[in-house]
Amino acid sequence: MNALESQLQYPFDETMPAPGTRQEVAPGVFWLRMPLPFALDHINLWLLRDRLDGRDGWTIIDCGITNDIIKGHWETIFANELDGLPVLRVLVTHCHPDHVGLAHWLCKHWDVRLWMSLGDYMTARVMSGGSGVGSNAGGDFAASHFARHGLTDPDNLEKLRARKAYYPSMVPEVPTQYRRLMDEDTVDIGADPATAGWRVISGFGHAPEHVALYNAANNVLISGDMVLPRISTNVSVFDMEPEANPLQLYLDSLDKYEDLPADVLILPSHGRPFRNLHTRIRQLQEHHVDRLAETLAACAEKPCHAHDIVGVIFRRQFDIHQLTFAMGEALAHLHALWHRGQLVRECGDDGIVRFRAA
Repeated sequence: MNALESQLQYPFDETMPAPGTRQEVAPGVFWLRMPLPFALDHINLWLLRDRLDGRDGWTIIDCGITNDIIKGHWETIFANELDGLPVLRVLVTHCHPDHVGLAHWLCKHWDVRLWMSLGDYMTARVMSGGSGVGSNAGGDFAASHFARHGLTDPDNLEKLRARKAYYPSMVPEVPTQYRRLMDEDTVDIGADPATAGWRVISGFGHAPEHVALYNAANNVLISGDMVLPRISTNVSVFDMEPEANPLQLYLDSLDKYEDLPADVLILPSHGRPFRNLHTRIRQLQEHHVDRLAETLAACAEKPCHAHDIVGVIFRRQFDIHQLTFAMGEALAHLHALWHRGQLVRECGDDGIVRFRAA
């Protein structure tokens, strides 16, 4: 445990569910944990006891990517962990593959509706179509985007172009119908009306319109990727919105959690459930203040492109998968300072965009 983690409380210590099993973390709220084939090797999913349209059953929150291993774990859960009751709906926090990848399969299996925000539903529909638009993960658009920002190594650019099918390989399909979730909606999940209300808290910067859910009766926050205990949430500038300011959107979104109780139980998508939300928010804010200061100092010494800043704020080597996140995040820090007027953006004769101190 690092120094920042030691400031958080982990009520379940190292106890966590094996894939294909559930672990209760609050009344009627169960933790599922599925593997991922990345450096970030797992995702937490949530299974909530529910009553919808007079039927008892379950709501699934987030899905995992599409692959046979995760489908197998879901089949085991269906057989052993649902108490003989059906799934009544699938709710997805945002459009990233580990969250929405299997939504189409789960919705078809149980003949139920997908619940999601408009921004993330439409983004998932676009990216699953295979055009490569909107994703930093790979394809011609991503390669051109990052080449403009200093990633000129031919080998890395070729690797990026070759990843055209990255998103659709994990999200091959998105349900053609959905139910829209909006900020401050109340979603009733549960059999008891007194404890069933979950408040929707929208968030921006990490995804187009991320949805977190807060249940006041049990003081539980399903935070998705907006607040994670061990790592900072990736915030990237994508080729689809090349002048975006996602870091400021993310920092502003963190303010929306300030009114939650100090002892709220946070159920994150990665890492272990924890408490001390406000401490973690301060840590995340301070992390970005420090990275912004490093970025500004580097650009005061000489004009820098995003690939320069990767070496400044991360200081380690990346494979091509990790490099796409690092490039997007470096650019997000540059854009935050640019939008504040602290940096000036210029495009050189070589076609590369660089930033210098104003």
